[in-house]
Amino acid sequence: MKKLGFGLMRMPQTDNTDPAAVDVEQVKKMVDLFMENGFTYFDTAWMYNGFASENVAKEALVERYPRDSFTLATKLHAGFFDSLEDRDKVFNAQLEKTGAGYFDYYLLHGIEEAMYPKYEKFDCFNWLIDKKKKGLVKHIGFSFHDTPELLDKIFTAHPEMEFVQLQINYLDWESPWIHSRGCYETAVKHNKPVIVMEPVKGGTLASMPQEAEELLKNYAPDMSLPSWAIRFTAGLPGVMVVLSGMSSLEQMKDNISYMKDFKALSEAETELCFKAAEIINSQIAIPCTGCSYCTEGCPQHIAIPQYFSLYNEDMRERLEEKGWTANFTNYDILNDKFGKASQCIACAQCEAVCPQHLPIIENLKKVAEHYGK
Repeated sequence: MKKLGFGLMRMPQTDNTDPAAVDVEQVKKMVDLFMENGFTYFDTAWMYNGFASENVAKEALVERYPRDSFTLATKLHAGFFDSLEDRDKVFNAQLEKTGAGYFDYYLLHGIEEAMYPKYEKFDCFNWLIDKKKKGLVKHIGFSFHDTPELLDKIFTAHPEMEFVQLQINYLDWESPWIHSRGCYETAVKHNKPVIVMEPVKGGTLASMPQEAEELLKNYAPDMSLPSWAIRFTAGLPGVMVVLSGMSSLEQMKDNISYMKDFKALSEAETELCFKAAEIINSQIAIPCTGCSYCTEGCPQHIAIPQYFSLYNEDMRERLEEKGWTANFTNYDILNDKFGKASQCIACAQCEAVCPQHLPIIENLKKVAEHYGK
């Protein structure tokens, strides 16, 4: 299996204010290009794209290709079950939404310290084993957002888990919050294959400060910025698949160009990645990846990732000279559809599900102060 996976989480949209408004026709073209070039791994989940991702997988992939020609992964998230019966309700609905008949890979979704006890309470690991015995799932594992110590604990308690999905990129490699290197090394210690998510950190490593971009471009002018990030992770021993949340045909063509005949980064190139990371980390105000887990249950309907993106852009500007940027207008436009940052009621549901463990409430206060509302 080629190492590039198609992450169905940031698909092209017909309406950027509605995550479920996926441009299915463009996705079909992307699926066709992906398959034509020998790539077969597709990753979806229950709540991606406003709960529409699995439906899109059915329309763009499952109904158009023989079932044995592709690999499909999806997940069970702790936020969507509260009983033993609920687990099967979600799973059966996923089978219906995708029309897949079975899943090649099935994951317990986004395990972290606060969520792990719920997966144990409802016996989800044994539940997964049962799904595999019944032929409804081929491979069982979990995605993970926490410390190497907790990951080690889970693998020790559940050696039957066959793989793990981790957030790994060169920006987070030494992060004290994401623990990319530590979690990767823990998976290797337990001899578990790794699926990589967020290799480009939600686009951060595709659009970086000029100093960091020049560092990489001066070395290899023809290499795209995302190619550095994806090749960094794909070259790690034990990495099985690197998921890329491709949002356009252009992004897919770029990814395919260097992943079709994959070549790992050299030692010198890897060192350049870490130098670029130092520059980027010094300039990111809020390290949000735009996954949007935080928005689904927000009672104020606040566009948290979009606001953080605007704020980050402005923090890289020389505001003392400009005094105003177009993002003030962009913020107002978003306010017509979503709640303002100042309308946060500090319920903290967003912080409970944030894979990056961000202090979202405090950051929304910064956004509100910056934009004056």
